[in-house]
Order: sequence, then C-alpha cells, then structure tokens
Amino acid sequence: MDMFRRVFLNKLGALGALAVGVVFGAMKPGKALAAEWNKTAFEAASLAEALKNMAGVGATESKEILIKAPDHAENGAVVQMEITSNIQGTTSIAIMIEKNPRPLVADMAFSNGAEPYAFLRAKFAETSRIRVLARAGGKTYFATKEVGVTTSGC
Repeated sequence: MDMFRRVFLNKLGALGALAVGVVFGAMKPGKALAAEWNKTAFEAASLAEALKNMAGVGATESKEILIKAPDHAENGAVVQMEITSNIQGTTSIAIMIEKNPRPLVADMAFSNGAEPYAFLRAKFAETSRIRVLARAGGKTYFATKEVGVTTSGC
C-alpha cells in the first residue's frame, strides 16, 4: 500500500509540473508530445514518390550503413531488422520497404550525439529490398538489402 502511495504522489507531482509549464507558456502541448512529421512522404504510394518527398533522389551509396535483417522471412507480417549508421554526424535515418503499398516505414531524427541506431519490426507485402537513407553533414546516403518473404504481411 505504501509503495502505491509513493508512485501515485510521484506521478501527481510530475503532472502538476507539466500543467504549470503549459499554463505559463514554457511548454506547448503539441510540440512536447509529438515531433513534426513528413506526411506527404509517409503517404507516398511509390518508392520514387517517397524518395522525392524525403530528398533522397540523389543519395550516395554507402557501406557505412549496416542493415541486419533476415535473407528470408517466413512470415511478412513481422520482419525484424536493425539499422546502424557509422557515418560521422548522422542526424536522421529513414527506412523504406520498396514494394510495400506505403514504402516509408520509419523516419527517425538523432540529436545531441545520439547513436544512430534503430531496431524495429515491419510488415512486408512481398519479397522486397529494404532501403535505408541516412543524412549527415547536409548529404544523403543509402544502403539496401533484399529480404525474401514467403507469406505476405500486408
């Protein structure tokens, strides 16, 4: 019972501090709870359209972007992948699955020296390539990996 009381009071205090920040204008709820996102890129129905909206058309291929994913996935509903960018100063990583109805799966920003690493599970409509875009120093780089799929996940 005592532990429940402590947790409750702790959460109540944090909520009160958040409310004071919002009331006095120190925090804006929309900015604090969600980052801005590229709606047109996420709604793109083709890879070419998604790349255009992500400014990834003139990207340079790089072996410094590592994609760890299975060569063959039995079920396309859940394909696990790890992405790491070893490019110095990487500020964002975007992950696309080329033959999906909506190719752009994720777009992540990294700041304040955060490690450019992503672990996720995604759906694959069919056998397709994963295309990863990494931005660093005002340039865009990419890497790809083919994943075979037996059963569609979309």
